[in-house]
Formats: sequence, C-alpha cells, structure tokens
Amino acid sequence: MHKGRIILHIDLNCFYASVEQIYDPSLKGKPVAIAGNPKERRGIIITCSYEARARGVYTTMNVGEARRKCPELIVRPPNFDRYRTASKSFFNLLKEYSEILQPVSIDEGYLQLPIIEGQNVLQHVQKLQDRIWTELQLPCSIGIAPNKFLAKMASDLKKPMGITILRKRDVPAVLWPMNVIEMHGIGKSTAEKLKKLGIQTIGELAVADEYVLKQNFGINGPRMKQKANGEDDRPVDPEAIYDTKSVGNSTTLSHDVTDRDELYEIISMLSEKVAGRLKAKKLAGVTVSIMIRTADWETYTRSKSMNNALNAKEDIVEQAWNLFNKHWNEEPVRLLGVTVSNVSDIKEMTQQLTFFNFEEHVKEEPIIKLVDQIEQKFGKGAIIRGSDIAKPVGKHHANTSFSKDFWDEHK
Repeated sequence: MHKGRIILHIDLNCFYASVEQIYDPSLKGKPVAIAGNPKERRGIIITCSYEARARGVYTTMNVGEARRKCPELIVRPPNFDRYRTASKSFFNLLKEYSEILQPVSIDEGYLQLPIIEGQNVLQHVQKLQDRIWTELQLPCSIGIAPNKFLAKMASDLKKPMGITILRKRDVPAVLWPMNVIEMHGIGKSTAEKLKKLGIQTIGELAVADEYVLKQNFGINGPRMKQKANGEDDRPVDPEAIYDTKSVGNSTTLSHDVTDRDELYEIISMLSEKVAGRLKAKKLAGVTVSIMIRTADWETYTRSKSMNNALNAKEDIVEQAWNLFNKHWNEEPVRLLGVTVSNVSDIKEMTQQLTFFNFEEHVKEEPIIKLVDQIEQKFGKGAIIRGSDIAKPVGKHHANTSFSKDFWDEHK
C-alpha cells in the first residue's frame, strides 16, 4: 500500500437541498425535500435536508407519506442546471488544492494532496472545508486517509460538516464492529448473502475464509476482505470519469409496489438522476436498460439500443417506461433500476442522420451556412457555441503540500 499518500474524500451534504437553500435562504434550517413531482402525492423524494431526515423522511419515500411524517415539509422540484453550476464551482475549488482529483459523482470526489515537509494537514483540510462553506455555501464532510476506501468510510462517519482521520491502525476499533451493510461497496443483496455465510460485521469479513468468499462472490470476494482490513491500492485517477461505460441508478423500495402510477414516478425519479449525472459528465448513451426485482427476489434486466444517443430525462423516461410496460408481468416490485450505457463524450459524438431527425438538420442548415460565411470573413473560430466557452478558474491558489510524516504524527 502507498503509505505516504494523503487522500481526501469530500462529500457535499444533502447537495440538492443545500443548493435550493442557497437560492432561497428562507429554506435554511427547515425540512426541505426535492421530489420529481412535488404536487403529486405519489411523487418520489430524490433527496432531503437533515431537518427532514430527523422527522423520518428519506430518499425514495413518496411525497404523501413524507408529508404525513412531516406536515411542515417543504417540497421543491429538482433544478439540475443549478446543481450542475454548483458542482462545477465545487470541483474548480478542489483543483486549486491538487491536480490529482477524481470526481465520483456530481457531489463527491477524491483528492490526493501533495506531500512537503512541515505542513499541517488538518489545518489545511479545515480551511478547505471553510472555503467550500463560505464561498459556495455548501456543507461537506471530509474523510482523510491513506487510501480511497478508508477516506470514503471516514467521510461517512461524521455528517454534516465533519472531518475524520481514519488510519489503517484504526480499522479494528472503528470499522470492525460495524455491520457489513455499512461498508462502502456492499449493497443489500451482498449483505444478505454474507449473512447466510455467517458474516454480519466488517470484522467477521476481515477474517473470513478467502476461498469461501471467492466461491460465492468471484474476484470481488477477496477484494471485500482486503477492504475490510483497510487495504486499497487504487489510485486517485483524474481520467477515471472519462472511462465511464454506463450511468445508472437503482433503488430498493420500502414496500412491495404494484401501483402503476407509483412505479412510473419511481422510474421518472431514477431517470432524472441518471440524466443529471450524464449531463454533469457531458456524456450521452445509446442503450437504456431497466432492472426489476420482484418481491420473491427474482431479478431481471431488459434493454433497448437506439440509433441516436440520449441524455435528456424525457427521453430516458420514455424508453425506460416502454421497456417496463413491455416486460413487467404485474408481480409486486421491490427494486427498480434505470441505466444508460454505451456512453460517449457528447462533443465526440455525431448524430446518425435518419428520416426521423432529417427535419432537425434541415432547420439547422441556414445556421450552418451563416456560420461558414462569418468564418470565411473573420477567420475560423470567430463564432462558437456557448457551451464550448471555457469558464475562468478561481482567483485563489492554495499552498497545500504536506509532511510525509503526517501518518506518524497521527498514530
């Protein structure tokens, strides 16, 4: 393991709700939820503030149930343009601290700090958190660790606005007593499978028989055991975001659902999240897939590929809902997932001309000719799309290099 590394996992707390509170300060300190269709009782909660969570509201709950638990709940529709703008500002600020930055989603990322003698890591991380709050008004939790897995686990330990150092030597005392479901990378079905093998805590996973794990989980079994022991050699990779093959979201429902309207709202909510992530990464894909798990834990996926790539919520919802209607046999549903795969960078993508989109291209033809005329007169690049204009970087430059003895100082 790279013992000298200092890796941060920065996670923006209740991101969508926090952004809405910036645009409407009267929402601060109040229970706020973001829902795909806030006026509909069956609209699904995408995220909510800590004040709402304290009253029992949670993601995937429908609006009607959320209002019963918290009558004063303020429900707003999502505004992904706002979220993308806030996300861009967040990552631009992080880049001032290190170029070794790996965005993971619209509201979280890993940052590897440079190492130089005589720097105080904790002070610099506190300053970083303070700047994210004072300049962007976004609360965040930060984990500090020698690897990505421990940094992620550390950032989850104190929310909101927490800073946690988690060293490998802390793993037995801090992580091992926790249930495996709380371990990053382990979902409900994996936890259930581990439970059947007599493994319920991270500590039990850390000492589990590697052969048994491999037999049941393939190559992922030994990897889970390594992480349970605090080992993770993965680099912080700034290019990883460009290696994305698919973008998906799924949710396990709190009860078995058969109501068609409620199922549509859930697919709409999932599609909205997928669209937001695709646009944040400037990606689009040609294949839409759905995953359905029934109350009997039977899981099946269905997909459809299109001629032209898509990343708009309306297009994803339409394709996902058509797939669902075609293949759902009206059994009670316990889990739903929506994924867009075979994705590419939007700028590198060319749209295939078909009879169906030919009219669009015909409408654009006069604009293309006009651009050609302007470029002939004033030079190539005289006119460009607004989306291609580079944004200026921030004025602040943080001197944040740290002592290689940081981990020794925090024994």
